[in-house]
Amino acid sequence: MTVAIEAGTHSPWVSRELERCGCKVLIGNPRKLRVIWSSVQKSDVRDAEMLARIARFDPGLLSPIRHRGEQAQADLAVIKARDILVRTRTGLVNHVRGILKSMGRRVPSCGTPSFARKAREHLPEVLLDPLLPILEQIEAITDKIRYYDRKIKALSEERYPETFLLAQVSGVGPITALAFILTLEEPQRFEKSRQVGVFLGLTPRRDQSGQTDKQLRITKAGNGYLRQLLVSGAHHILGPFGVDSELRRFGLRIAGSGGKNAKRRAVVAVARKLSVLLHRLWVTGEVYDPFYKRHNRTTKSLRQAA
Repeated sequence: MTVAIEAGTHSPWVSRELERCGCKVLIGNPRKLRVIWSSVQKSDVRDAEMLARIARFDPGLLSPIRHRGEQAQADLAVIKARDILVRTRTGLVNHVRGILKSMGRRVPSCGTPSFARKAREHLPEVLLDPLLPILEQIEAITDKIRYYDRKIKALSEERYPETFLLAQVSGVGPITALAFILTLEEPQRFEKSRQVGVFLGLTPRRDQSGQTDKQLRITKAGNGYLRQLLVSGAHHILGPFGVDSELRRFGLRIAGSGGKNAKRRAVVAVARKLSVLLHRLWVTGEVYDPFYKRHNRTTKSLRQAA
């Protein structure tokens, strides 16, 4: 039996249960099913009937997506939990800094893990009561973040050793490497590494008609969290602490070309190229060469000369 459902909160669990029962499950992408969500006579019965008709006529019109496995989803929850704690801590730190500034005080520049200790030294007596509990929460959250860091490291070593192939690239840490593995789950699902950039929404949208071919922003399809991590990695590669490599030089050429938003376009281009590179390393298991293009050209020239 073929079952068509829309992607949603419960669709990962529902699809796994249906597959255990021997069903073939098609999970429709709601963003692509305008014929359903824009209907003027919308109801559950009509939605189900339309899903069934589309699945029978041409399943490709559902733009079917693929949910990750149960174990991968549980492991990815560790990374997401850490991310929530980091964002919560950032909000608390910004709150404390803002209150102190309004009182003419300032916490010296320091790393976030040591912020609570530094802030205590600069708290005026009038703010002890309202801000000390917040500083205690910041310290508690920092301890939990360290716990998740250890958990992520253990997961990488014990269950996903291929993450060390990806972490060879400067700007790719254990969180980005593990999130990349867990989000894609199987490298063979992509025939070409270039398809990963499309999958993660790092390629421009297209609106071409006749002689008009507009330059549009990226699609932002796929997993937004992994796309954010890759963009952060691209910022590191192009930043002052980035290691010299083909990837860095590629981005700097785009950033130096001038024009509106050149730097932003460079970051996105490097993030897209980084996604392709990580998939390639994952598939081949090769040792990362920062100047792989130059060495490939040199090897090719030597072969031709021989």
